[in-house]
Amino acid sequence: MRSLQECMIEFRNQLEKGVIQKAYLGLLEYITSLKHHFANKYPEYSMPGNIYTGYMNMTYFSIIPRSLKDHELKIAIVFLYDTFRFEIWLSGKNKQVLEKYWLILKKSKWTKYKIVEPAMGIDCIVQHILVEQPDFSDPAALTKQIDQGTMEFIKDIESFIARNAP
Repeated sequence: MRSLQECMIEFRNQLEKGVIQKAYLGLLEYITSLKHHFANKYPEYSMPGNIYTGYMNMTYFSIIPRSLKDHELKIAIVFLYDTFRFEIWLSGKNKQVLEKYWLILKKSKWTKYKIVEPAMGIDCIVQHILVEQPDFSDPAALTKQIDQGTMEFIKDIESFIARNAP
């Protein structure tokens, strides 16, 4: 395993090339435009807070449909750096909400999406891959793909919650 000093030297060398900064800025600009897309197209959804930029592990923003707000649930559109893909997550306001709905989903034996096993640092109940290999050369097509997958996911989650939540 490389030492922190060795990693820092490599990090500096990569930054000196300038590609990482350009790519990172482009990614953040795209995700900002994606959040604006959802805010403009779906004004009935709440989009609280800023975009979470993370520690180069994930970048995401939240969407809260009215139907999920009373259940203290939210949807997150997430870009994961290690797999370099977009996912969508069902999450909750806090750990108690996560646990409550995880149990409801687990007991139902729902198989439409992956139910995530609770663990330290896990902030989602359900996760689904939206785009396995995003093509940033066509942002409009990428946005359309994310939008369609997000609306299908929200519809499925809303339907499940309506049938199964207390």
